[in-house]
Amino acid sequence: MDDTMAHKTRSQTPKISPFLEPGKTTQVGSLAILQLSRDNLQPVYLKAPSGKHDGYAEGAVVNTRYGSFPHSTMIGVPWGSQIRASKVDTGSRGRNNKRKRNKSDDDGKEASATVAEEKTEQESTPAEVNDDSAAVAKKIVADVSGFIHILPPTPEVWTSSLPHRTQVVYTPDYSYVLHRIRARPGSVLIEAGAGSGSFSHASVRAVYNGYPSEGERKGKVYSFEFHEQRFHKMNQELKEHNLNSLVHLTHRDVYNGGFLIDGKSPGAEAIFLDLPAPWEALHHLSRRNPKNPEDKEWVSPLNPKKSAHICTFSPCIEQVTKTVSAMRRLGWVDIDMVEIANRKYHTSRERVGLNLSMDRGVNNSARDVDEALSRLTEIEARFREHAARSKESDDEVDGDEDDGLIKRREKKEQKGGKKRGGEKKVKIDHKPDSPESFEALPSGVPMWMEGRLITRGEPEIKTHTSYLVFATLPIEWTEEDEAAAAARHPVIGEQKVIGLVDKAARKQERREQLQKATGNRKARRMERAAELAATAEEEVGVAVP
Repeated sequence: MDDTMAHKTRSQTPKISPFLEPGKTTQVGSLAILQLSRDNLQPVYLKAPSGKHDGYAEGAVVNTRYGSFPHSTMIGVPWGSQIRASKVDTGSRGRNNKRKRNKSDDDGKEASATVAEEKTEQESTPAEVNDDSAAVAKKIVADVSGFIHILPPTPEVWTSSLPHRTQVVYTPDYSYVLHRIRARPGSVLIEAGAGSGSFSHASVRAVYNGYPSEGERKGKVYSFEFHEQRFHKMNQELKEHNLNSLVHLTHRDVYNGGFLIDGKSPGAEAIFLDLPAPWEALHHLSRRNPKNPEDKEWVSPLNPKKSAHICTFSPCIEQVTKTVSAMRRLGWVDIDMVEIANRKYHTSRERVGLNLSMDRGVNNSARDVDEALSRLTEIEARFREHAARSKESDDEVDGDEDDGLIKRREKKEQKGGKKRGGEKKVKIDHKPDSPESFEALPSGVPMWMEGRLITRGEPEIKTHTSYLVFATLPIEWTEEDEAAAAARHPVIGEQKVIGLVDKAARKQERREQLQKATGNRKARRMERAAELAATAEEEVGVAVP
C-alpha cells in the first residue's frame, strides 16, 4: 500500500518546465534553442532517433545555412555545447525523387496515375511506414565544416526566437517592469494581453517558488487574452513548456469581464496591462465597487492584505494621459512614467597591423610609428623606381641617335642597374600570425585571445518601444486596523507624538523655551551681582576698624 501511495505521489508531481530547471544536459522531447549566429536563434523540440524521419535515414534533421544537424547529435550533451554539422543521406527521400521523375515524364496521364497509385499505397499500407520509422537510425558522420550552439530555453532567448504574433515585450522592458511591480517568488500576478507570451514566460520565472499542491498558495500568473487564435496558440505553448499549472490563461475581454476567476478573486498584488485602452479596465482593479462603494457583494481581484503595484504598456502619449487620469480618479498613488532606451555593446578583440590579412577582427592600420615609417619608406622607394622607368621610356620615344646621348644613356642605365641591384629594399614580414603583428603576448595563447580588447556600441539606439506607467494602490486602513495596531504597539507615557503638532504650535513652543532660557540667564546674572555686592561689603567692613 505504501508503494502504491508513493507511485501516486510521483505520478501527480508535475514535470518541471525547462524554463525553470533545464538540467545539465539536453533530453529527448525537451525544447532547445539553436544559436545559428549572434542574433539568429531557432527553437527546436528534440526528437529521439527512431529510424527514418521525413526521408532522412539519420532521423529528424535540422537544416540550416551552416549545415545539417541530426537531433541525435544534440541529445545528451551539456547545454551550451558546440554541435558540428553532419553529412546526411538525402538520397533516401524516395517520395521527393518519385515526384521529380513524375514531373519529367512526358506522358501526363501516366504521371497522374503513378501519383494516385503512390497515394493509394501510402494509405493502404501504413505498416510499412511504421516499419521505416522503427528502423535503426543511420550512423552519423561529421562534416568538414559548420557548427551551431545549443542553448537552454530561458525567457531571454525565447523572446528573441519565438514566433511573433503581436508586438513583443523585450528583455530591457520586462526586466524593469518586474522589478517595479515587486514580482518576487510567491507573488500572484495579473497579465492582460498575453500576445506572443514573452512577458508570460518572464513573469512566471519571477514568481515561481514551486508547483502548487491542493489547497496551497504558490506564485502564479493569471493571464488574459482576447484574441481567440492567439489564446489557443498560447495555451498550446504553455502545455508544451510544462507551464500550464503555473500560468492560468483565460480567453476574455477584460474591459467588460474583469479579472475574476470563476467568480473568485485571484488575490493579486502585481498587475501588468498590455492593452490598447488600459484606462477602460482599471475600474475592475479596485478594492471597492467604484460605482457603489457600499456594495458588499462586489469582489476585488486584488490581495486585501498587500498594496497593489501596476504597470501599463502604451506606445502613445495620448494613451498615457488617459490612463493617468483614470488612475487618479480611482485612488492610485505614486504615479510616474518611464521610457527605456536600450543600447547594446559588442566586445571583441582587435589585432592591429599593416601586414595582417583582411580577416575579421583585424585593423589594417599602423601599429606604431616605426611600422608607419617603414611602410612610407617602402612606398617612396617604389615611387622612385616607377619614376625612373617612366623617364627611360620617354627617352627611348624621342629617338635621339646622337652618339653622345646614347653613351650617356648606356652609362645611366649601368649606374641605374647597379643602384637598383645594390639598393636595400624594405621588406615587411607578411605572416598573419607573426608575433610582430600585434602586442607581445605569452606563448601558447590561442588566436582568439590575441590583440587588444575593445568595446563598440550599436550605431543606432532603439529609442522607443512603449511608455511604462507605474502606480501603487495602498491597502485600506479601517478603524479596526487602527485599533489592532494600537493594541500591538501601545503608547505608554508619551506626552507628544511626532507629526501631530502644527507649525504655529511649534513656533509658540520655541518662543516659550527661548523666554525661559532668557529669564534663567537674567536670574543668574542678578544672583551673581548680589553675591559680588555682599562680598564687597564684607571686605569694606573688615578694613574700616
